[in-house]
Amino acid sequence: MSTRHSVKVRGGAAAVAVAVLAITMAGCGGGDDNKPKGPQSPSSNSQGAAPQPQAPSGSPAPTPTEVLATVNGESGMTLTINSAVRDAGGFLTVSGQLKNTGSQAFASTAAWRGNELNSSGASVAGVTLVDKAGKKRYYVLRDTDGRCLCTTGLTVIDAGQTVPFFAQFPVPPNNTTQVDFNLPTFATATIKISG
Repeated sequence: MSTRHSVKVRGGAAAVAVAVLAITMAGCGGGDDNKPKGPQSPSSNSQGAAPQPQAPSGSPAPTPTEVLATVNGESGMTLTINSAVRDAGGFLTVSGQLKNTGSQAFASTAAWRGNELNSSGASVAGVTLVDKAGKKRYYVLRDTDGRCLCTTGLTVIDAGQTVPFFAQFPVPPNNTTQVDFNLPTFATATIKISG
């Protein structure tokens, strides 16, 4: 973040004053929650109070534009898959969003963690990928402590709330270009793999 402020300082004396004011205000904020929102600071230079209203909307702002699939679950839950990318480390990372389109909070997330016992707690550890052509099923990878390499902490999703999710799998062969994504309580989604 200091690099961004030093770039602004080169713009002139007015930019120095704004940067000092922004640093002073950030120091008075009392928390680190404002630091990840740093990329929005250019719009906050015109008004000192602007960062506070932008902070809550700043976290969902990087909404992916590509949609590989959207499927419905129970009680108004919707699953949108935005990417399925082969990583350099030999993983396939699937990411997207879960949205509660219902009028009440959704707390039935226990099925998402699957049938196996694991130390991941409330998570999407129960998701699987099926390669129909290769006749293989892929399960979410685990770390050395048995925790899933996936989104955890999903206990309650409030009405209207959207939460990001991800899950990492062993990478299918290069000739596998699409797989079926299965998260318990949702319809199956066929998604294309990139990378």
